[in-house]
Amino acid sequence: MADQESEFAGRVALVTGGARGIGRACCLRLARGGARIALNYAGNHAAAAETRAMVEAAGGVCETFQADVGDEAAFADAVARIGDRLGPVDLLVANAGTTALRDHADLTLAQWRETMRVNLDGTFISIAQVKDGMLARGFGRIVCISSVAALRPKARQIDYAAAKGGVIAMMRCYAEALGPAVRVNVVAPGPTETDMLGALDAAPLAARVAAMPMRRLGTPADIAEAVAFLLSERAAYVTGQTMVLAGGEVMTP
Repeated sequence: MADQESEFAGRVALVTGGARGIGRACCLRLARGGARIALNYAGNHAAAAETRAMVEAAGGVCETFQADVGDEAAFADAVARIGDRLGPVDLLVANAGTTALRDHADLTLAQWRETMRVNLDGTFISIAQVKDGMLARGFGRIVCISSVAALRPKARQIDYAAAKGGVIAMMRCYAEALGPAVRVNVVAPGPTETDMLGALDAAPLAARVAAMPMRRLGTPADIAEAVAFLLSERAAYVTGQTMVLAGGEVMTP
């Protein structure tokens, strides 16, 4: 079994939404394992540059590629540029996402569609742009980031929960369709210390944390370690699975 500090050597890893939070942690963790990082981001140039600098300061290789994951043409162009600069994508972390708290009475069709465009369409587009190359080369590893919102009622995140539930269903179908050369799995984080946490109400969040068996929020590094495991050959017989990282708040069979 490959040493964890070199298990991704020679591989190109594309991380969507890689500028901050979980995406940044995934870039750092995969680079530490030897992967060359293709950091995709939507528009935060400063955060993307900071993440790239962090990877390079640790001795890794990182290139940034701006593209909206929900824009098929723009993302396809980014993947082509990744191929030219780093090589074909071997590892994909489909992480880009967005959310907001809204009561059902305030949720509009336009808001629903935008949430789906980024979270669900963006995951589909990300996979669609790399899967054929992976199949042709006989190797690919994909991890999609969903959420525990897909696994429990969320009255104020109807659109987000539906999108993230769709990510899980899509992952299972791709796992069957693309195997055995390409493995596809999901990580479903609970509350995690990222900018997105600001979309949640503070008081209910504190009560949730107090009720968790682990009594703490997740960290981006917690999630990145699970992602690295699923992308690695340590998980060689794992596909079509949803790994829940929620401090025990949500437990699945």
